[in-house]
Amino acid sequence: MFFTNSLENQLQRWNDTIRNQPENPHAYIRRGMVNFQLAKIEESIEDFDTAEKLDAKLKPYLWQRGLSYYYAEKFAEGAQQFEIDLIVNAQDVEETVWRYLCIARSEGVLEARNSLLTVKNDPRRIMRSVYDFYAGNCTTDDVLNIGKLEGLKGKFYSHLYLGLYYEVENNLDLAQEYIVKAADNYKIDDYMWYLAQVHKKVREWS
Repeated sequence: MFFTNSLENQLQRWNDTIRNQPENPHAYIRRGMVNFQLAKIEESIEDFDTAEKLDAKLKPYLWQRGLSYYYAEKFAEGAQQFEIDLIVNAQDVEETVWRYLCIARSEGVLEARNSLLTVKNDPRRIMRSVYDFYAGNCTTDDVLNIGKLEGLKGKFYSHLYLGLYYEVENNLDLAQEYIVKAADNYKIDDYMWYLAQVHKKVREWS
């Protein structure tokens, strides 16, 4: 696929940058992101870890590592990363939803629901709707309808987060339906669109 070739080129550029600037933590973060987009999960975690070793202050900003932990099935580490992230980004629904997903995979859905952290002021309408859904306060149709109103990005995010929710509920048919649709029908220029591609690849969903 074209985007894979483009990512390989980006990876080569970041390899060259790191060769010339081995103490640049942000170069490792960027290479880690590209590694993740290429579904090189462990390599991405190594890059994010190196960035933190070079600058410990980056730790609460390494949300990308939390996502990599999820796909490496390091769910406790993922939940911890997202909790730390919320210290500096307390109104981001995605941080608390990914924490929910990590806890659901490691400790069960009931524990995840009982420990869902409060987020009130995410400026994105679709993400407020996603939060309400994970909290049990609205329906699948409510999320999809808000997504339609929010255009392409809204449609993508509604399908992605419904799919992720149904996967931890062990409803794999619905999970696959929503995530494949997010990846295939609603392409956006966003790291999370690549995550949907990674999800398909890791799960071997077509």
